[in-house]
Amino acid sequence: MFDWLTQQISDSPLTYLVAFLAAGGDVLMPLIPSETIVITAGVVVAQGGLRLWLLIPVVALGAMVGDNLAYWLGRKVGDPIVQRLVRSEQSQARLRWAERATRRHGSVVVVAGRFIPGGRTMSTLAAGTLEMPWRTFLLADVVAATLWAVYATMLGYLGGETFRHSSWKPIVLALAVATVLSAVVEVWRRVQRRRGRDVLGDPLDQQS
Repeated sequence: MFDWLTQQISDSPLTYLVAFLAAGGDVLMPLIPSETIVITAGVVVAQGGLRLWLLIPVVALGAMVGDNLAYWLGRKVGDPIVQRLVRSEQSQARLRWAERATRRHGSVVVVAGRFIPGGRTMSTLAAGTLEMPWRTFLLADVVAATLWAVYATMLGYLGGETFRHSSWKPIVLALAVATVLSAVVEVWRRVQRRRGRDVLGDPLDQQS
């Protein structure tokens, strides 16, 4: 499977377009495995199939386009689009968290939401529905998208450098590291909440 994924992503220069669309599309279609695709593209860079200096800005730009689309949908369409995208009870709880966190922490939530499972969609929609000034949102999103693009691409690249003669080992390693880091962030947030510091709150436990 990993050999097939690497082969598909490295077939042609259209890979940059695939990475762009994946990075932008998952904000409204979370089932798109954007992080896996970007990490795999990073592995391909290490194996000589793509260019790192081009892949990172392409991924960052795609992420920014998707985030801004979600922001403007939230701002201009509001409740109708939110009701279509946020149907489950869990998703509604995450959105309420994002709205509370955005009111309290502002643009910090846009950056942090990028690295919290399920946080990207809710933080960008909340920024729009709460009418965060677009310039404020854009500045935060440039930071968030750039950090994420560097993080995901370099995970794949470093994995590819470590296992130059394998297609699946660097992908497994990079995905494992990404999973561990996400888990560490989640544990840290929960510890801070229990200590009463409420850094960004908990998207499922705070139900006010």
